[in-house]
Amino acid sequence: MSVRAFELVPAIERLKLLGERSKTSIECIECCGKNLYIGTSDCFVYHYLLQEETQPNGKIIYTSEKQSQKHLALKKPVQQLAAASALTRILVLCDNTLTLLNMFNLEPILSGAKIKGVTAFCVNQNPSTSNPFSIEIAVATRKRLVQVYSVTEDKMVPMRDVTIPDMPVNLEMDGSCICVAMTMQYILANKNTGQLTELFPYESEQSIPLVKRVGREEFLLSGPGALGMFVTSAGISQRPPLRWSESVCGVSYMFPYIVALDDEFLTVHSVLDQQQKQTIPFQGGRILGDFEGKIFVASSKEVYGLVPLPVDKQVEALLADKRVEEALTLAKNFRKVGTTKEQFTRMLLRIQQQSGFIELSEFHYNEAGQLFRDGQLDVRELISLFPNLLPSTSNFTRSIPPLHQFADISQVYRGDVARLSECKKFLVQYLEQIRDTDLSLGNRAEIDTSLMKLYAESNPEALIELVSEENWCLLSDGIETLDRHQKYHALGLLYRYHTDNDKALQLWARIVDGELKDDSFPGLDFVVDFLARLTDHELVWRYVDWALQKDPEMGVRIFTDRSDEEPISERMRPDTIIDYLHAYPKAVIRYLEYLVFSKRLEKEKYHTHLAVLYLDTVLQIVKDVSAPKSEVDLARSTLRHMLQESSVYRVPLILSKVKETDMHAECAILYGKLEEHDKALRILVHKLQDYGAAENYCIINSKGRDRGYRRRLFQILLGVYLDPMEGKKDSLVKPAMDLLNSEDADFDSARVMQILPETWSVGLLSQFLTNSVRNSIHTSRMSKLEHSLSRGDNLKNKVVVMSEQRSPIYISEEKVCQACNRPFTDPVFVRYPNGVIAHTQCARNKAVCPVTGKLFSTTKGH
Repeated sequence: MSVRAFELVPAIERLKLLGERSKTSIECIECCGKNLYIGTSDCFVYHYLLQEETQPNGKIIYTSEKQSQKHLALKKPVQQLAAASALTRILVLCDNTLTLLNMFNLEPILSGAKIKGVTAFCVNQNPSTSNPFSIEIAVATRKRLVQVYSVTEDKMVPMRDVTIPDMPVNLEMDGSCICVAMTMQYILANKNTGQLTELFPYESEQSIPLVKRVGREEFLLSGPGALGMFVTSAGISQRPPLRWSESVCGVSYMFPYIVALDDEFLTVHSVLDQQQKQTIPFQGGRILGDFEGKIFVASSKEVYGLVPLPVDKQVEALLADKRVEEALTLAKNFRKVGTTKEQFTRMLLRIQQQSGFIELSEFHYNEAGQLFRDGQLDVRELISLFPNLLPSTSNFTRSIPPLHQFADISQVYRGDVARLSECKKFLVQYLEQIRDTDLSLGNRAEIDTSLMKLYAESNPEALIELVSEENWCLLSDGIETLDRHQKYHALGLLYRYHTDNDKALQLWARIVDGELKDDSFPGLDFVVDFLARLTDHELVWRYVDWALQKDPEMGVRIFTDRSDEEPISERMRPDTIIDYLHAYPKAVIRYLEYLVFSKRLEKEKYHTHLAVLYLDTVLQIVKDVSAPKSEVDLARSTLRHMLQESSVYRVPLILSKVKETDMHAECAILYGKLEEHDKALRILVHKLQDYGAAENYCIINSKGRDRGYRRRLFQILLGVYLDPMEGKKDSLVKPAMDLLNSEDADFDSARVMQILPETWSVGLLSQFLTNSVRNSIHTSRMSKLEHSLSRGDNLKNKVVVMSEQRSPIYISEEKVCQACNRPFTDPVFVRYPNGVIAHTQCARNKAVCPVTGKLFSTTKGH
C-alpha cells in the first residue's frame, strides 16, 4: 500500500552544472555536509555548496553555488568519488587509478599517493581501528584480489590482501567483513582471516550486481528473480527479501526505507514489512546514493534531492487511510533527530490513541482496547463519545487537536443498533479492565459513574455489585439514572454507601410494601440484616415495628444478629428489648432463646421467662384439638430441653404450673431440679412406665457428681422398683433385674443385697452377682496397683532427698549470707538447688533464688 515518504526536489539544474556542453554527462556524485561533488564523463570534478531551505509552506528547496572545479588531465570519465571529511580529502577513481584531492580546492596531494589497477572501492563505515586521522578502504582490483588500505592525509598504506576466486566487480565493507560481487556470484570475505563464505549467484547479463551496506554487519544485494536479498556478515538472511524491478541500477538506504532506482522509476520499500510504499517517476536515472542522512539521485545532466517527508506527516497520512498497523510500525521505529525521549514518547502515545479510535470505528474492539491502554488514553476521551455518560459535574473538554473526527458514537455505528450494543459492551469491558489500574487515576468518578449508567441499562447483577462495594459513583447522577431505570435497590445501596441510611431504608421499605418493584431486591431479610449491622440505634428503632409486623421471627434478628463488639446503649439493653417485644410472642421467644442459649446469660428472669413462654406455648397447642401430634411433641421436647439444661429458672414457679396438667415428664425433670429424686422416679416408673427414661434420668442427673451421688440415684430407682407400697410388687421384677444388670448402672453391692427380697433365687441374681464380684476384684487390684505406684514414687523422692543430704554444708563465723552479706549467728539456714546459702529471713520465697532470681520447680517432694 502506498505512502508518500519522499519528495523529489531539484538540487543542481542542467544549465548551472554543464552549461552548453551537451556531450558531457554526470558519472558519479558525493556529498559531505553541505558540500556536493560531481564527477563527469569529461574528467572534471565539480564542487558545489548546497544549501537546504524550508519555505513558509513547509516545503524544502535547494540552492547551490559552485565553489571550484578540477580537470584531472585525463580523457577518461570519473568513475567514483568518496569524501573523507576527517582528512579533508576526496578519494577519486578515474582511469582505474585512485588518487587524493583536497576537498575544498580540489588540488592534488603533493605526495602523489595513488593506487593503480582499481575497478571499485568502498570506505569502511565501521572500522576496527579508532584512529580519527585515518580511514580504512577496500579496493577491488583487476586481479582476483581485494586489498585493504589505511588512508591518511597524504598516504595510502596497504594493510591486507584477500584472495578471492574471481575478479571483483563491486564491494562494501563493514568491520572485518567485506561483501564482494564477483562476475557471477556474491561472497563474504573476512579481511582478518581470509575466510570466504559463498552466498548466491546472480545473472550478470540481466542485472547489475549491487552491494549496499544497510546496517551494522548487514548488506542488501540484488539477487536473482528481481529480489533484493538481505545478508548478514554471518552469511544468513534475517529479513524477507524485497521485490523490485529487474532493471534496478542503484539503491540507497534511509531508515526505515530502501530506495531503488531503475530506468523509469524510483521505488521506495520499507525494511519493516518489505512492502513497496511509494513510486516516483524518474526517467533517465543513472546514479542514486545516500550521504550522511541525505539521498541524491542524478540523471546524466541534473541532480535531485530525495527529501523525506516528516514522519508525523507520513503517519497522519497512513492514519487518514486507516492503515493503523503501518502507521504504528513507522512511528515506533523512527525517531526524528533532535527529538527528546519525552517528546518521542508523547508523539507515540498520541498516535496509539488515534489508532485506537480508528480501530473502534472499524469495530475492531480488542485492537482498540489494547491501543487505548498502550497509549494511556485519558478515559474521558472515550466516554465522551457516548452521550450523557460523563458525570453531570464533569467539565472535560476533548483533546486539541482532536484524536478523532466523531462528534459522538452515533457517527460510528450509523444507525445500526446491534453495533451500538457492541460499542457499549466494549466500553463496559474497557472500563472494567482499567478500573483498578494506573489508567484510572484521577478519573475514578468518571469511570464508576459511567459503569453505573451502563449497568443500569443492561446488567443489574453487575450494577448491584458495583454500588455494594467501594465506588466513586456520583450520587446526583445515580439518583436520576437509577430512578429512571427503576433500579431502586441499587439506588438504596448507593444511598447506603454515601451514608444516607435513612433514604436507603425508605426505598427498601417501599419495595417490601409493594409500592415499588425491583426484581433485584433480595427481600425483607436483606433489610433486617442491614438494620442488625446499623449502629444508629435511633434509626433502627424507627423500623423495628415495621419489620416485626412483616415477619416477627425474621424481624427479631435485628436484635439477635448484632455484633458482639457493638457498644450497648440504653436503647439496646435486653430488658428494653424484651419489654418492647411483648406484643410479638414469637419474637420475644426467639430473643430470649438468643439470650439464654447463644449469649448464655445466667439471669434467672430471662430463663424463667423463657420457660414460662415455652409452657404457655405447649398449653395453647394442647388446647387446639386440630393441632397435629408432631407439633405437640416438638413443643414439649423444646420445653423439656429447656427445663433439663438450665438451672437458673425458678423451679417452684414452673412446677406449680406443670402440676396442674398431665405433663408428667416435665414434672419429673422439675422434681429432679429440686433434688426430690424419689418423686421424679416414681412418676417415670409408675405414671409413665418409661423404665428407660428412669435409668436415663439417673445418668443425666449424676453428671458432674461424685460416685456416691450416682450410686444413691440408682439405689433410689431400685427402691422404687422394689417398693411394695404401690401394690405392684412382682410386676417390676423385670425392669429391676434389667437395671441391676445394666452396664451404665452403678451400685453398692452390699446395700443392694440388703434390700433385695429374700424370695429371689440365686439363679435370678447370678448375672448381677457375677458382675459385682468382678467389679470388686477389679477395684481391689486397681487399689493395690495404685498403692504400689505410690510406694515407688515415694521411694524415688527419698532417693532424691538422700542425694541432696550427702554433700555436707559447713557454717562458720566466717560464712556470710549470700543475700545480705551478713554472717550466720545460728546454724539455721536455707540452701537453694543452685548452691546459694541464705538466712531464713532472707529466703522469702523458697522457689525463687534471692540472689539470681532463678525459679526452681516446686514439684519435687523434698
